[in-house]
Amino acid sequence: MQSYESGTERGLIYGFVLDGRGSGRQITRSELPLLDLKPEESLWLHWDRGVPEAQSWLRETSGLNEFTCDLLLEEATRPRLVDLGAERMLVFLRGVNLNPGAMPEDMVSLRVFAEAGRVISMRLRPLKAVADLREDLAAGKGPKNASEVVLYLAHYLTDRVDTLIGNLADQLDDMEEAIEEDETNIPDQAVLRTLRRRSAGLRRYLAPQSDIYSQLTRTKLSWTVPDDVDYWNELYNRLTRNIEELELVRERISLIQEAEHRRITERMNKTMYILGIITGFFLPMSFVTGLLGVNVGGIPGASAPYGFAVACVAIVLIAGFQWWVFRRLRWL
Repeated sequence: MQSYESGTERGLIYGFVLDGRGSGRQITRSELPLLDLKPEESLWLHWDRGVPEAQSWLRETSGLNEFTCDLLLEEATRPRLVDLGAERMLVFLRGVNLNPGAMPEDMVSLRVFAEAGRVISMRLRPLKAVADLREDLAAGKGPKNASEVVLYLAHYLTDRVDTLIGNLADQLDDMEEAIEEDETNIPDQAVLRTLRRRSAGLRRYLAPQSDIYSQLTRTKLSWTVPDDVDYWNELYNRLTRNIEELELVRERISLIQEAEHRRITERMNKTMYILGIITGFFLPMSFVTGLLGVNVGGIPGASAPYGFAVACVAIVLIAGFQWWVFRRLRWL
């Protein structure tokens, strides 16, 4: 299906009239003023909030008050649910950033206005969840009303989170298995830092998003479907499990880093121990050779023909005695 991004359609990405049976017909922006919805039909409009024409439509034609428009167009948002009264609500969600060259933890904001018979969603960067919903409508198995549009969007956003966090856990599994198979394997610290940063970034948005799902299980509006409560509760449980998995990922990363730090420390200590033994072993012999090498008169054996041989034998005997002492002290 076509995405309208130019000419008079600029700003409207998708527009659908839901037929109440899981399907819908796509409409253009020019058709909006002429729409006459039937009782069983609902309208879903998905806009690019970065396009000036979309902002103009929202403020001048949508019928929303200035406060609601300001919230939908504000630059910085966090996941939250806003009750606007009069059977209206705003839902701010975040989805995994799967755009080329982007970091998944830099989650994309999706702003959704919902009321009886109408849903307006806005984004700045593309989201796979929206494309999935459009494909469902094209296949005749999509949402039937405004309430289900919000639910479907949240469902697909959570699916992407499941996949991403599962991949993070799999990466850690592979790393831990490699370390268990061969303790000399050195974990890639750059990868560990990336995983830790990613888990922290995801948790920043997923924790409040989980609270939104919990609130929606208790939200009762005349146009919401009673069965949706069960689905919102399931989404809440899935997201809570994902947050717990992120906490576990961070803990596992800490354990890997601590184990590597301990291994490095033990290796350094062992090296310093060996150096200390070597230094102690050669210290007495260095003392003897240094003493005999003093350039003053009266050095014993300086004029004896066998003085050097005697000195060598003495050094060998000292070395042998030290070896015996070190073995008795279990230093070697």
